[in-house]
Amino acid sequence: MRTTIRLDDALLREAKAKAARAGRSLNDFIADAVRLAVRATARAGTTPEIPVFKGGRGVRAGVNLDSNAALLDLMESGERVR
Repeated sequence: MRTTIRLDDALLREAKAKAARAGRSLNDFIADAVRLAVRATARAGTTPEIPVFKGGRGVRAGVNLDSNAALLDLMESGERVR
């Protein structure tokens, strides 16, 4: 499955360097990191808290929730929501 994630620049550089040193792809490195985090959470018997927006204003006009590319463009534009 393909998905888009946003990583801090410094974290991405570190992940790329560690993956390269291990002779692995960045994709495999990140997938293994997520697996480890999921297993650790399962062993601890806890579920991570996921923040939920309770604003009630709905989706901003012109925002297409079916297009992750459009959402990413909007997020990266730095435009403030009014």
